[in-house]
Amino acid sequence: MVAGHLEIKNDLYYIVLSYTDEDGKRKRPWFPTGIPAAKGNKRKAEQLLKEKCMDFSPPKRTGDLSSDMLFADYLWKWLEIKKMNIRPATYASYHEMIKARLDPYMREKGYTVEGLQARHIQMFYTELIKEVSANTVKHYHAIIHGSLSYAFKMDMVLLNVSDKVEKPRVERYDPVFLNADELRLVLSAVQGTRFEMPVLIAAFYGMRRGEVLGLKWDAIDFECGTISVLRTIASVLDESGKTVEIEQQCAKTKSGLRTLPLVSQFREYFLQLRQAQELNKKICGNCYNHDYDGFVMVDEMGDRIKLDYLSSQFPIFLQRCGLKRMRFHDLRHSCASLLLANGVPLKCIQEWLGHSDFTITANIYAHLDYSSKLSSAQAMERGLPLPENDFGSRWVTVGYYDNAKEIAHFLPRALDRKAEMQEAFQN
Repeated sequence: MVAGHLEIKNDLYYIVLSYTDEDGKRKRPWFPTGIPAAKGNKRKAEQLLKEKCMDFSPPKRTGDLSSDMLFADYLWKWLEIKKMNIRPATYASYHEMIKARLDPYMREKGYTVEGLQARHIQMFYTELIKEVSANTVKHYHAIIHGSLSYAFKMDMVLLNVSDKVEKPRVERYDPVFLNADELRLVLSAVQGTRFEMPVLIAAFYGMRRGEVLGLKWDAIDFECGTISVLRTIASVLDESGKTVEIEQQCAKTKSGLRTLPLVSQFREYFLQLRQAQELNKKICGNCYNHDYDGFVMVDEMGDRIKLDYLSSQFPIFLQRCGLKRMRFHDLRHSCASLLLANGVPLKCIQEWLGHSDFTITANIYAHLDYSSKLSSAQAMERGLPLPENDFGSRWVTVGYYDNAKEIAHFLPRALDRKAEMQEAFQN
């Protein structure tokens, strides 16, 4: 049992404990009792002091981590530990969220790792939802829950208090699915613009934004007639904390590494594009940017098209053309819907899009599979022959009125009663 005594601050009793930590340093943590320093209350405070001294355990240390450190400081140390197991783009996202909101909020409140409670997290979400979407709150919850799970594994806390928190219900985003006619309008609008080739590839091959921009000439085999997804472009943080785009030698998942047929029309597209790039190098001379040599998606000056350019400018471009506003990623969804409409099974669509799990494909696109629903309806017709029936008037057969005379007597009274009820409701 640790030593402790009572102190009075702002007319309230506080418990002050005293112990020596693992480094030999003397610690004196304060704990509020909530009991006013008035006559007759000291005995209650002393009882709380006794219980606190018996229950208190000195904070556990794990390397540079300790359960009595500020949660804001702990988040940064946890992120550096987590960095080795997450993708650079995920690290950049976590870094930005901690920097933007989590650190300022938790540091201002002064919560420690062991002192953080479910109600504190709940209040953070309550404030956060006023400014951001429920889906964004979900991302913040992933950071808090993940960091506390690590603290629990390291015996720094007794439980993960974020498990008790109520998260806001996330509204499911409904993707835009363009049919063939609508896609033709989009392809016609982007013809001759910087969007043309990225849109063609995303719509036909269903590639993600990063996969389109990460495409290099060595991934296109003109002799064998294949195009492979080998790389992706991602936004990450450099050492100075600045957001930069990097090339990753792998796709989003292992299944994302895929090889697809290079159809004849795309073979011509790529050959023309490669010839145009060689011509641009000659015309621009020393002004041409050779940093991105080998990449397919570069402009006339050799600069690679940026991720944010496709995300932010493509919807605006469509709106200016009077077309349906959509995200660049919705071209991928439209590709899947066209495959389904033309009888391609969901399993094949999973492989075409590079989904890691069939359930991902099914959850997103199963509702579009009308042909399977039609087959199910036909199977039910065969398995459950429906009886012939007459759904005419049932007044004569309901049991209460056996003849037309009784029906004629009942109907006026029923209509009058209905009018009385409507009048009473309005009053």
